[in-house]
Amino acid sequence: MQKKSIRTRLNRLSRYTISILLALLIIVLATAIGSVPLPFLSVINSIAHHLFGASILDVNRTNDNIIWLIRLPRVLLAFLVGASLSAAGCALQGLLRNPLADPYTLGVSSGASVGAVFVIYTGFTLPFAGVYTLPIISILAGGATLIVILGLTRMINRGMTVEIVILAGIITSSFLASLVSLMVALSDKNLKNIVSWLLGSVAMKGWSYLWILIPFAAIGFILLLMNRSELNLLSVGEENAHYLGLSIKQRKAVILIAATCLTGAAVAVSGTIGFVGLVIPHMLRLIWGPNYRDLLALSFINGGTFLTAADLVSRTIIAPTELPVGVITSIIGAPVFAVILVYQRRKGGV
Repeated sequence: MQKKSIRTRLNRLSRYTISILLALLIIVLATAIGSVPLPFLSVINSIAHHLFGASILDVNRTNDNIIWLIRLPRVLLAFLVGASLSAAGCALQGLLRNPLADPYTLGVSSGASVGAVFVIYTGFTLPFAGVYTLPIISILAGGATLIVILGLTRMINRGMTVEIVILAGIITSSFLASLVSLMVALSDKNLKNIVSWLLGSVAMKGWSYLWILIPFAAIGFILLLMNRSELNLLSVGEENAHYLGLSIKQRKAVILIAATCLTGAAVAVSGTIGFVGLVIPHMLRLIWGPNYRDLLALSFINGGTFLTAADLVSRTIIAPTELPVGVITSIIGAPVFAVILVYQRRKGGV
């Protein structure tokens, strides 16, 4: 029994070690590669210089400006956006007991997009909120959308079946897409900003965008971590969770709020980036199992790694022209989504 416990701990440690080392490698690689290639050691040296006031080598001012002011904030923003979307998708999959659920397929991203585009289109600012108006409105719109989708699902089928949830998400997303199209059609001076935002990108965004995202990502992820044991119970059925003494309505509300907070804030700073919350949690579940005690954190780390790598591809594959990172994730995610759907159908799960 003791040997089994030690083996389990070593397996958990290896999962986190692999994930963290891969994340650090991709972050350094993405910072080093660009129109001006930089040595890995220069990247590490610059980061150490700014964070700890110490450096291994003499700091090259030009390279340091490229790393610290341009590339590193973009790389970290991509990582945090991917991590937020992946963690939100992981939570929604467990809550709805549906491996096809994620903020994109359920329409939460569409709702957050409407809120964000509304702010860009109108220039609306909440009193005392300032730059945080965009993520706040985006989160509220995403939350309202999720409530509408779940309400519509219950009106059609109180059993909350997988097909009906996804169908309700598609219907709601289609309606919200028409609202976005209307604002795009009516827009004049903000048209370019709206269109570039809708394509999904982390380009040309400095440290200020990262500081906007961090508070909401931290709140959402901490709330999910506090409820990871409850997600394990809910993922095997609400009835079983109820018999074990879980306050289902309260826990579901907290998890939904946390997932919406992560999604809304990520969408607000990067635009619509699809399939991250679907592909990463599902793949990790297949590789390392469905225990949310580890799955949430691993989804957060690996989701960030995936989007950072996708952003690296988007800006180098046809350099010097950049592709929106949302295009890359859709090219990868759509076929994977189709494979998952076929696989679940054959298993009888969908």
